[in-house]
Amino acid sequence: MSSRPLIPSHKRLDLFTKISVVSIRLTGGRWGFLAACGTVVIWAVTGPFFGYSQNWQLVINTGTSVVTFLMVFLIQNVQNRESKAIHLKLDELIFAVKQARNELIDIETLTEDQLDLIGERYKKVAKRYEQDLIESLTPAVAPELARDHHITVK
Repeated sequence: MSSRPLIPSHKRLDLFTKISVVSIRLTGGRWGFLAACGTVVIWAVTGPFFGYSQNWQLVINTGTSVVTFLMVFLIQNVQNRESKAIHLKLDELIFAVKQARNELIDIETLTEDQLDLIGERYKKVAKRYEQDLIESLTPAVAPELARDHHITVK
Protein backbone atom coordinates (compact mmCIF):
# COMPACT_ATOMS: atom_id res chain seq x y z
CA MET A 1 0.00 0.00 0.00
CA SER A 2 1.39 3.35 -1.03
CA SER A 3 1.74 6.14 1.50
CA ARG A 4 1.34 8.74 -1.25
CA PRO A 5 -2.24 10.08 -1.26
CA LEU A 6 -4.35 9.35 -4.35
CA ILE A 7 -6.09 12.71 -4.19
CA PRO A 8 -4.02 15.88 -4.36
CA SER A 9 -4.55 18.13 -1.36
CA HIS A 10 -5.25 21.09 -3.66
CA LYS A 11 -8.48 20.11 -5.37
CA ARG A 12 -9.15 22.35 -8.35
CA LEU A 13 -12.49 22.27 -10.06
CA ASP A 14 -12.84 23.61 -13.56
CA LEU A 15 -15.35 26.42 -14.13
CA PHE A 16 -18.03 24.15 -15.63
CA THR A 17 -17.80 21.72 -12.69
CA LYS A 18 -18.06 24.59 -10.20
CA ILE A 19 -21.11 25.98 -12.01
CA SER A 20 -22.77 22.57 -12.29
CA VAL A 21 -22.23 21.72 -8.62
CA VAL A 22 -23.64 25.06 -7.44
CA SER A 23 -26.53 24.98 -9.94
CA ILE A 24 -27.57 21.44 -9.04
CA ARG A 25 -27.41 22.24 -5.31
CA LEU A 26 -29.55 25.34 -5.79
CA THR A 27 -32.10 23.85 -8.16
CA GLY A 28 -32.24 20.33 -6.73
CA GLY A 29 -33.46 21.31 -3.28
CA ARG A 30 -36.63 22.75 -1.86
CA TRP A 31 -35.67 26.33 -2.74
CA GLY A 32 -35.27 25.45 -6.39
CA PHE A 33 -38.64 23.73 -6.37
CA LEU A 34 -40.27 26.67 -4.59
CA ALA A 35 -38.71 29.11 -7.07
CA ALA A 36 -40.11 27.07 -9.97
CA CYS A 37 -43.54 26.93 -8.33
CA GLY A 38 -43.40 30.68 -7.65
CA THR A 39 -42.53 31.34 -11.28
CA VAL A 40 -45.51 29.31 -12.46
CA VAL A 41 -47.84 31.05 -9.97
CA ILE A 42 -46.62 34.50 -11.06
CA TRP A 43 -47.03 33.51 -14.70
CA ALA A 44 -50.57 32.21 -14.07
CA VAL A 45 -51.58 35.29 -12.06
CA THR A 46 -50.36 37.61 -14.83
CA GLY A 47 -52.48 35.74 -17.40
CA PRO A 48 -55.53 38.04 -17.11
CA PHE A 49 -53.30 41.13 -17.24
CA PHE A 50 -51.83 39.96 -20.57
CA GLY A 51 -55.17 38.65 -21.81
CA TYR A 52 -53.87 35.08 -21.94
CA SER A 53 -52.15 36.07 -25.18
CA GLN A 54 -49.90 33.89 -27.28
CA ASN A 55 -46.91 35.93 -26.12
CA TRP A 56 -47.87 35.25 -22.49
CA GLN A 57 -47.97 31.50 -23.24
CA LEU A 58 -44.74 31.73 -25.24
CA VAL A 59 -42.91 33.15 -22.23
CA ILE A 60 -43.54 30.08 -20.05
CA ASN A 61 -43.03 27.65 -22.92
CA THR A 62 -39.71 29.19 -23.94
CA GLY A 63 -38.55 29.58 -20.35
CA THR A 64 -39.28 26.00 -19.40
CA SER A 65 -37.73 24.68 -22.62
CA VAL A 66 -34.50 26.60 -22.08
CA VAL A 67 -34.26 25.63 -18.41
CA THR A 68 -34.98 21.97 -19.20
CA PHE A 69 -32.40 21.94 -22.00
CA LEU A 70 -29.68 23.36 -19.76
CA MET A 71 -30.57 21.24 -16.74
CA VAL A 72 -30.23 18.03 -18.75
CA PHE A 73 -26.54 18.77 -19.29
CA LEU A 74 -25.95 19.79 -15.69
CA ILE A 75 -27.68 16.73 -14.30
CA GLN A 76 -25.83 14.43 -16.70
CA ASN A 77 -22.51 15.99 -15.70
CA VAL A 78 -23.21 15.47 -12.00
CA GLN A 79 -24.44 11.90 -12.54
CA ASN A 80 -21.39 11.02 -14.64
CA ARG A 81 -19.02 12.27 -11.93
CA GLU A 82 -20.96 10.50 -9.17
CA SER A 83 -21.04 7.28 -11.19
CA LYS A 84 -17.31 7.47 -11.83
CA ALA A 85 -16.65 8.10 -8.12
CA ILE A 86 -18.79 5.13 -7.10
CA HIS A 87 -17.01 2.87 -9.61
CA LEU A 88 -13.63 3.99 -8.29
CA LYS A 89 -14.72 3.33 -4.70
CA LEU A 90 -15.97 -0.12 -5.67
CA ASP A 91 -12.74 -0.79 -7.56
CA GLU A 92 -10.78 0.14 -4.45
CA LEU A 93 -12.90 -2.21 -2.32
CA ILE A 94 -12.46 -5.05 -4.81
CA PHE A 95 -8.72 -4.39 -4.86
CA ALA A 96 -8.52 -4.28 -1.05
CA VAL A 97 -10.49 -7.47 -0.33
CA LYS A 98 -8.25 -10.51 -0.69
CA GLN A 99 -10.99 -12.94 -1.79
CA ALA A 100 -12.45 -10.53 -4.36
CA ARG A 101 -11.88 -11.13 -8.05
CA ASN A 102 -9.66 -8.30 -9.29
CA GLU A 103 -10.80 -8.85 -12.87
CA LEU A 104 -14.07 -7.15 -11.84
CA ILE A 105 -12.23 -3.86 -11.49
CA ASP A 106 -13.27 -1.52 -14.33
CA ILE A 107 -15.93 -3.88 -15.76
CA GLU A 108 -18.18 -0.94 -16.60
CA THR A 109 -16.22 -0.67 -19.85
CA LEU A 110 -17.36 -4.13 -21.04
CA THR A 111 -20.07 -4.69 -23.63
CA GLU A 112 -23.66 -5.35 -22.61
CA ASP A 113 -23.30 -9.03 -23.63
CA GLN A 114 -20.15 -9.44 -21.54
CA LEU A 115 -21.88 -7.85 -18.53
CA ASP A 116 -24.86 -10.19 -19.04
CA LEU A 117 -22.53 -13.21 -18.94
CA ILE A 118 -20.98 -12.03 -15.69
CA GLY A 119 -24.48 -11.32 -14.32
CA GLU A 120 -25.53 -14.90 -15.15
CA ARG A 121 -22.50 -16.22 -13.27
CA TYR A 122 -23.50 -14.29 -10.16
CA LYS A 123 -27.13 -15.40 -10.47
CA LYS A 124 -25.88 -19.01 -10.36
CA VAL A 125 -23.67 -18.22 -7.35
CA ALA A 126 -26.62 -16.55 -5.57
CA LYS A 127 -28.87 -19.52 -6.37
CA ARG A 128 -26.26 -21.94 -4.98
CA TYR A 129 -25.92 -19.94 -1.74
CA GLU A 130 -29.69 -19.64 -1.44
CA GLN A 131 -29.94 -23.44 -1.82
CA ASP A 132 -27.25 -23.89 0.86
CA LEU A 133 -29.15 -21.54 3.18
CA ILE A 134 -32.41 -23.42 2.72
CA GLU A 135 -30.71 -26.73 3.39
CA SER A 136 -29.10 -25.38 6.57
CA LEU A 137 -32.45 -24.36 8.06
CA THR A 138 -34.49 -26.61 10.28
CA PRO A 139 -36.62 -29.19 8.44
CA ALA A 140 -39.84 -27.50 9.58
CA VAL A 141 -38.93 -24.15 7.99
CA ALA A 142 -37.06 -25.36 4.90
CA PRO A 143 -40.03 -26.73 2.86
CA GLU A 144 -42.02 -23.50 3.29
CA LEU A 145 -39.07 -21.30 2.26
CA ALA A 146 -38.23 -23.64 -0.59
CA ARG A 147 -41.81 -23.42 -1.87
CA ASP A 148 -41.80 -19.61 -1.65
CA HIS A 149 -38.47 -19.35 -3.51
CA HIS A 150 -39.04 -22.25 -5.95
CA ILE A 151 -36.05 -24.17 -4.58
CA THR A 152 -35.73 -27.94 -4.38
CA VAL A 153 -34.83 -29.17 -0.89
CA LYS A 154 -32.74 -32.33 -0.90
